[in-house]
Amino acid sequence: MMQAKKHPSIGCCGIDCGLCPRFHTKGDSACPGCGAGNFREKHPSCGVLTCCVSRHGLEVCAECAAFPCKRFDPEKNGYDSFVTHQRMLHNLGSIHARGMAAFLSQQNRRMEILEEFLSQHDDGRSKNLFCLGCALLPLDQLEGIRREIRKDAKPGGIRENNKHLRRILTRAAEDLGMELRLRRPPAAR
Repeated sequence: MMQAKKHPSIGCCGIDCGLCPRFHTKGDSACPGCGAGNFREKHPSCGVLTCCVSRHGLEVCAECAAFPCKRFDPEKNGYDSFVTHQRMLHNLGSIHARGMAAFLSQQNRRMEILEEFLSQHDDGRSKNLFCLGCALLPLDQLEGIRREIRKDAKPGGIRENNKHLRRILTRAAEDLGMELRLRRPPAAR
């Protein structure tokens, strides 16, 4: 049996599990995060998790002497699943350079912002956008957006507040030349 990871909010591979819609889902389809308790019941076998935790006893691949290895082929990692894979190498590079505690401090701030957006502004159809925004936008910009949305919030107007937050997040992403959508492989013809 595989040991549980200490920090399931960050995937061994660098995916921001704590910013994934399934991490913030209620009920049976909720994901506990990478390597947590019932992770194996929720996900198919993961070679990265097996290699990192079972074979090497590490929390994330950034702690491995062989990082980055062939598992980080950009062609294989170019598309997303439920959560964006766009920051995998960035996250692992940050952990490698500054340590797990510094990374988790920033990720926890992102997760706090996401939880506030979801609890106060989600109309039931915006979770993916909010998760992508919190994963991809710079942290200082997210904190500014949170201050702005708090200042502009309409009491009891979740629909209006939701539209406003969606506009702000979308505009912030566009200003940085990015789109807040999951990258999918081209449809087979």
